[in-house]
Amino acid sequence: MPFAVITDTAGNLPKNLVTEKNIYVIALPYYVDGRENVCYDVENFDGKAFYDRMREGVVVTTSQLTPQVCADVFELCMKRGEDVLYVSMASGISGTFNSVHAAAELLREKYPDRRVRAVDTMGAALGEGFVALKAAEYRDQGMDVDAAADKLREYSYRVCNVFTVDDLMFLRRSGRLSNIAAVVGTVLGIKPLLKGSTESKIVAFARVRGRKKSVEALAERYAALVVNPSEQRIGIVHADCQEDADMLSRLIRSSGKAPREIMTVGYEPVTGSHVGPGALALFFEGDENVRDELDSIGSTAAGSLKGFLSAVRSQREAIGTAIRAKTADRRQA
Repeated sequence: MPFAVITDTAGNLPKNLVTEKNIYVIALPYYVDGRENVCYDVENFDGKAFYDRMREGVVVTTSQLTPQVCADVFELCMKRGEDVLYVSMASGISGTFNSVHAAAELLREKYPDRRVRAVDTMGAALGEGFVALKAAEYRDQGMDVDAAADKLREYSYRVCNVFTVDDLMFLRRSGRLSNIAAVVGTVLGIKPLLKGSTESKIVAFARVRGRKKSVEALAERYAALVVNPSEQRIGIVHADCQEDADMLSRLIRSSGKAPREIMTVGYEPVTGSHVGPGALALFFEGDENVRDELDSIGSTAAGSLKGFLSAVRSQREAIGTAIRAKTADRRQA
């Protein structure tokens, strides 16, 4: 039975590619100054202008797809006799995955013979988009929707989603860091390394000092964990930091494990509004444990959360000691 592959714009796929692969893409809304916007064409989206506004303090908000929006799109496919396979961003960071299931319930009585399956990619950006491309590949091979969905679940575990951000304050706004941790971390030049976990969450698993070190740490993990690189298309996604994306690409190509292709795209505005300007992400295929193995890679650049907090405490103690010394000098004078 044929099935339709549907995803959303958080998958960050270029328009020409989704057209070529016959993938339906639903636009996720975002709001600037109270006005709703959508971005269908990632390649022609003015990322610099968008992220510059965020740097200036403009707050961008987003909302998940509603069950009715999903149902309206699904019904178009069902009327043609197609089942539906929806490739969703991580259920732990968006409610869209749940909306897909609610949409299926809305249509069950009207289309009892049609199947709706949703795949939780445990990621976003090209971590979602690459799974959608694989779904189209399975469809074109003649798989039915259930076999494809089950196989995509296994594939999603192997897609590594690892990234860093330039400004910790955007993570604080998203509830990822406390106020004091964000402020002190920014002062110290601490850059977190984050990943999409197997629990569909975004978690910080290491921290490094300085932007250059964070880019190098991404490349280190690629070199250690990539599987069959010469057969892969890997992805780099950036939020208006093209030079850092180019640096990461060079490091990967010179690692001795160059991939077949590197797809470099700018973050679309929905996911980009959460990670903030300067975010840099890397997506590649490893083994089924790659998301956990990220934590265990030895790196002179990477530091644990414990080390980060220790550095914060040491810095605060040093500042306190310096202030007390200056106060004592003034009293003696």
